[in-house]
Amino acid sequence: MSETNKDPWARFRSATRARIALGRSGDALPTEALLEFQLAHARARDAVHSAVDFDRLAADLSPLETIRVHSAAPDRPTYLRRPDLGRRLDPASAAGLTAGEWAAGEWDLVFVIADGLSAAAVQVNAAPLVRACTARLGHLRIGPVVLAEQARVALGDEVASAMGARLVALLVGERPGLSAAESLGVYLTWDPKPGRADSERNCISNIHSDGLSIQTAADKLCWLVTEAARLKLTGVALKEDAPSLAGPDNEKNQLTDRS
Repeated sequence: MSETNKDPWARFRSATRARIALGRSGDALPTEALLEFQLAHARARDAVHSAVDFDRLAADLSPLETIRVHSAAPDRPTYLRRPDLGRRLDPASAAGLTAGEWAAGEWDLVFVIADGLSAAAVQVNAAPLVRACTARLGHLRIGPVVLAEQARVALGDEVASAMGARLVALLVGERPGLSAAESLGVYLTWDPKPGRADSERNCISNIHSDGLSIQTAADKLCWLVTEAARLKLTGVALKEDAPSLAGPDNEKNQLTDRS
């Protein structure tokens, strides 16, 4: 008898990372399933509490110019307790951006990389995605890459507004789950400025080795950037409908702030 015949759920497990038909031992989970769950939970906690190595990230992005900023959340515990502080720059970063040579640069696009809620997602996926996009968007004036510590999605609006950017693409570590702790999200906003609503952004989510690939995510983001610049808008009014983006790992845009 084949393994599939012994266990009718085997073929479903091979197609998803979801935990299905785990079985039981008495009134509890089998030991193997319980240990796997505890390991996934530990990985999710590590993703949230670990720090991005921004020096290494800047090196991975070289020779692209980078700028370092920090949110108003002074440390990780405060960041986790006070989401509002993660959406604003601290005074020193705000002053530095306003006074810097890159301020009011009339950039077409600025990339902001925020640590968010998964250091692993940013460390592994952010630099390759930015590189893949800049290679496709050579016709645009792209500003220095901003590396933002203890940052959430809305921080990108303040950063890009200070730099005079028409568009901001903020890459952020998404809230980890028990099936993926290293998922990256991208939020694209036209005419960024403090106070923008999530409905005014386009989101590409679930970018990781077992989700949306770097190349597919880059294709989707570059298409959205081009259309946003042409139509001068992002958010619910900008629908991704490029035929070339259809594929097995194609996912619909979402508007939920996962950071």
